[in-house]
Amino acid sequence: MDIAAIIALAMILDAAIGEPRWIWSRVPHPAVLMGRAVALLDARLNVGSARRAKGVAAVVILASCALGIGAAVSQLGGFASILVAAILIAQRSLVEHVRAVATGLRHSTGAGRSAVTMIVGRDTEGMDAAAVTRAAIESAAENFSDGVIAPVFWLAVAGLPGLVLYKAINTADSMIGHRTPRYERFGWAAARLDDALNIIPARATAALIAVLARPRPHWRDIAHEARLHRSPNAGWPEAAMARSIRVSLSGPRTYNGQVADYPFVNPDGMRTHGPVQIDDAVTVLWHAWRVVLIFAILAALLL
Repeated sequence: MDIAAIIALAMILDAAIGEPRWIWSRVPHPAVLMGRAVALLDARLNVGSARRAKGVAAVVILASCALGIGAAVSQLGGFASILVAAILIAQRSLVEHVRAVATGLRHSTGAGRSAVTMIVGRDTEGMDAAAVTRAAIESAAENFSDGVIAPVFWLAVAGLPGLVLYKAINTADSMIGHRTPRYERFGWAAARLDDALNIIPARATAALIAVLARPRPHWRDIAHEARLHRSPNAGWPEAAMARSIRVSLSGPRTYNGQVADYPFVNPDGMRTHGPVQIDDAVTVLWHAWRVVLIFAILAALLL
């Protein structure tokens, strides 16, 4: 089956069913299995000396397994490829998690905090409604790149093996790619490879969001603010989203009790935002998703 058709059908399937609890409560999700593999490599290799070299070895093992699994599944035919791709593309689950924050905020700030805890790693206890909203919108933008555009991009470029490889490395980065005493050296390879794999998708996500915005933001403003971000990639979709819905994002936040004084993205944007702005961000995600789907369908029909 043509790869563009696989992309289109996988996107539609993901949007239709998302992550059914009745399935994943009975069998482990592929992302969970990837996480277990990373945890096993961490436990076995992240000890003693030469931890950077061991981290490189862990990434090579993980990548080799991911490519092999992706290649094996792709040999099972188009239906298997569509099913696995739909599982690894996360549009519907992302939207549901982000919408849950808006729903929570409409009840109380505490309910919003509880919901946003599911999608961010920062401390949430002291957040006001505006901080909860910023966190939800930032997560929406960044995870649209990581969970939708990047998987679709690598599926298009390298087929199912490329998609499985990307998700495995992205999972590894989320688990061991932190600059902490334990992972500074061991997680270096996972973090750097994840950065490399997201260079094009992150900027493509920003361009897609910006093109759909009215009025359309200046690309130079997005690029300037993206380069101020702590991540070489996450700042691009975040800056585009901030200007698309005219809000201010990022700014100071707390991790493990330590305040990180990050600059605001789109500092002149609205700062007293709430669930309405989260709804606006979700609308942007669906508009961008539809554009990608249309391109995939056209490619399947014409190429």
